[in-house]
Amino acid sequence: MELVVTSTDWGRVGDDGTVFVRTPDGERPVGQMPDATPEEALAFYTRRYDALALEVDLLHKRVNSGVLSPEEATQAVKTVRAQVTDANAVGDLAALGAKLDELGPVIATQREARRAEKARRLGEAREQKERLASEAERIASGRDWKHGANRLRELLDEWKQLPRIDKADDDALWKRFSSARSAYTKARKAHFAEQDEKREAARVVKERLVKEAESLADSTEWGPTAGRYRDLMRQWKAAGPAPKAVDDELWKRFRGAQDTFFGARDAANAALDAEFAANAEVKEQLIVEAEALLPALEGPDADLDAVKRSFRDVADRWDAAGKVPRDRVKGARGADARRRERDPQA
Repeated sequence: MELVVTSTDWGRVGDDGTVFVRTPDGERPVGQMPDATPEEALAFYTRRYDALALEVDLLHKRVNSGVLSPEEATQAVKTVRAQVTDANAVGDLAALGAKLDELGPVIATQREARRAEKARRLGEAREQKERLASEAERIASGRDWKHGANRLRELLDEWKQLPRIDKADDDALWKRFSSARSAYTKARKAHFAEQDEKREAARVVKERLVKEAESLADSTEWGPTAGRYRDLMRQWKAAGPAPKAVDDELWKRFRGAQDTFFGARDAANAALDAEFAANAEVKEQLIVEAEALLPALEGPDADLDAVKRSFRDVADRWDAAGKVPRDRVKGARGADARRRERDPQA
């Protein structure tokens, strides 16, 4: 006769087909299969247990691996525990509950580890934000208008990457950082506004100087006009820079007017120098004559009156000879002075 299985260590089948599971608190019914054999009924509810055991095992592994947050793990354990407690299955449900109980300390440890890690990260974030605020304040107290703005933008990008810390500290540090940026931006705008005003004032002054320089370009009053050009040059230097493109154009006009005047003066002087070249030859000969009279002044028999008459004659002829070229009088220093009249850097 075939053996009929109606009971196992974890469950049994009643005469009416009711399936019971055994637990530490006693047995309880999990279902009824009156049209199935006891073996089929126990096998059905045992398979349910196997599926539930697999779910518990998977959850156990996931929690231990740390892929779930402590909050997610706690909720998952709660959900599966409810399934185990009221499971309509046949098997060692107490063992499944015990396996879920093992996860409690694991989750607590993970929660503490995460809490410590969060505290560490917040501590680092606080230090980083303190550093960023301090550097922003150093930039704001300086006057590096070229690099300061770029560096503050970099600091802001760094700030945005950091997590928020406790509200009071975060707000206080942000206030320092933001105030430093605002102070720097305000000072930078004021600086460039002041520079623009100075350049605009310089433009007005230099336009006036250019107009006067151009009005003097055709003057033939060489001495007074050259002196006026020197005055204009001093005023040009004192005016400071105008906007670059405007400054370059104004300087080109100013220098062009100078060149026109001094070129004309140099040409006129060259013509006079050519005219006076012969006079220079006469005066050089007179110098030789005058030097030849010097020995006559020596000795007891020197005729001083005769020598004086000879010197007066040489002097009269010197005056009569007229002017000589300027370079024969002033030499290299005269040429340098003429160059300085035109060169603003001299």
